Amino acid sequence: MSPDSKPSKRRTRSTSKATGAGAPVTLEQVALKAGVSPSTVSRILNGTAAVSPEKQQAVEDAIEQLGFRPNPVARGLAGGRTLSVGVVTQTISSPFYGEAMYGIEGVMEQAGYVPLFVSGNWQEADERKAIETLLARRVDGLIVLAGRLPNAALLRYARELPMVVVGRQLRGPQIFSLNFENTLGARLATQHLVDLGHRRIAFLSGDLAHGDAVERLRGYEQALKDSGIPFDPALVVQGDFTEPSGLLGVMRLLDDGAPFTALFASNDQMAFGALLALHRRGLRVPDDISLVGFDDVSVAKYALPPLTTVRQSVYELGTGAARAMLALLRAETPSANLPPPELVVRESTRRRMR
Repeated sequence: MSPDSKPSKRRTRSTSKATGAGAPVTLEQVALKAGVSPSTVSRILNGTAAVSPEKQQAVEDAIEQLGFRPNPVARGLAGGRTLSVGVVTQTISSPFYGEAMYGIEGVMEQAGYVPLFVSGNWQEADERKAIETLLARRVDGLIVLAGRLPNAALLRYARELPMVVVGRQLRGPQIFSLNFENTLGARLATQHLVDLGHRRIAFLSGDLAHGDAVERLRGYEQALKDSGIPFDPALVVQGDFTEPSGLLGVMRLLDDGAPFTALFASNDQMAFGALLALHRRGLRVPDDISLVGFDDVSVAKYALPPLTTVRQSVYELGTGAARAMLALLRAETPSANLPPPELVVRESTRRRMR
């Protein structure tokens, strides 16, 4: 084959790709149709080209006519990146993590990144597997939402790529942590019940293997101590942050017979389970038992009755984590801060009737 015939053969191959069923249109084909160089098309797509309006329009027309779709992965690889960020959540079906992931997705997509969500299922082995899977897919960074992995393991992974961890207090190269003021939030919830005249306040704890559960128990204990109310371990039952554990926990409290007039659940999901348990035992909220949750997930305002709870903006938790990750990817120091906890009083609490 003569050298002169090679360009013609390449053009024929490119044309067949454009017209073949399901074949992707290439950047070179767009350039040929628009009458410009491929580098000009690339710069126009990146928003860095200084070209005449006529050339700009010609490229836009060619893109539309050919149905060209830029390949962000290929463009990212050209710059040494995949333009993807791995997110290790815990339970994808959870309303708490759902709002956080929604916030992450919105910020990442605006920046041209694709978030890849993998569930850790509150299991250390699953979380480790999730991270290894995301690393194998060459993500540019990792966002880890709570979980059971030891801090030392997370710090080791952070040596390989930037990492944002939510629900921990970690410091190190390429790592940034975001943590909510759980102890203060729990104190607000418990103090609200004390201010309403309650002295027998039961507590539904989360899994005490998690830092946020420990901090919320600490806030409950501190509020009781500040009010001169003795701590009664018979009024504390441990759950796992799910609705069934809230249901079972309240059933256990009622079966054990320790009297209480108010209940603080460590998260809204357990509070929803508690509502059902109290209903099944013929107890009314708030007439018989006042109930407070924690998180203020989107459905809390629609519970029956609407749930008094401590607001931590889960959506802002997600957007803050995403913005911190983008800062790390730009080799900048993140400055994300979460808003302080806020008590949201609705119809599930009332003053104790003497």
